[in-house]
Amino acid sequence: MPLVLSEDIPAYSFLKNNAFIMGVDRATHQDIRPQEVLLINLMPTKIETECQILSLLANSPLQVNITLLATSSYVGKNTPKSHLDKFYVNFSDILGRRFDGAIVTGAPIEQMPFEEVKYWQELVEIMDYLRSHCTSTLYLCWGAMAGLYHFHNIAKTSLDKKLFGVFDHRIVQADLLLTGLDDVVRIPHSRYSGINETQVQQTKELKILLAGEESGISVLKDSQDVFVLGHLEYVRETLQQEYIRDQNKGVAIDAPQHYYDANGNIVWSWRSSASMFFANWLNFSVYQVTPFVL
Repeated sequence: MPLVLSEDIPAYSFLKNNAFIMGVDRATHQDIRPQEVLLINLMPTKIETECQILSLLANSPLQVNITLLATSSYVGKNTPKSHLDKFYVNFSDILGRRFDGAIVTGAPIEQMPFEEVKYWQELVEIMDYLRSHCTSTLYLCWGAMAGLYHFHNIAKTSLDKKLFGVFDHRIVQADLLLTGLDDVVRIPHSRYSGINETQVQQTKELKILLAGEESGISVLKDSQDVFVLGHLEYVRETLQQEYIRDQNKGVAIDAPQHYYDANGNIVWSWRSSASMFFANWLNFSVYQVTPFVL
């Protein structure tokens, strides 16, 4: 929860750009209610992705109500139908509702043209709906590429080989979303595609937050939404499980980079950054901006 300070005290000016604070007047008139967050889960392994993302949202002191949404135009076979029927809604079920925040996950389809994705038109309708019915949406990996393409016409590019591992990123431009993060931020990546960075640089509406020498531009935002090309939500073993899966399929794949120590043990080096980033998004992009009455 925020620290309440008089706006006249010097510490208020010092802290307002890098800490969770609130002026006395606003705090006095504020009503507290749960934040309503919609999770659009596009991953085939939906239960695993739910656990990863919800564990990060659970680190916030804010009370958060979660609504899970799956596409109706395409239903994968990796999640039991009973689970989808019990816990998920479709887009038609939420029409008319407003949300404080939303998260659009990635999907293992980044080599396909967007328009060839079976649920692309439905996703476009969902993204447009969120622009007018949600305070801020956090787009992850392929979801980020889709959002950048749809809203800003940023093209997807093919990589020479899969970007696979945990990579260092440095802050490009200061932002409240980066509050509390170290100068070097480690983020897992697992993708065959990137974005046209020249187009990004030429798009004034986009602010680049984090970039890496090996991974390129990885975190950026516009006036409302946030786009993360990596997988901050991954847990310790996720990259290893993907590596073993690809090997079993006969896919030519190198071991994930910067992931194991000299003894071959996994080094979970991004968890604190992931927790801080998700908490910052929920606080600065959602809670402090969203109206009390949705």
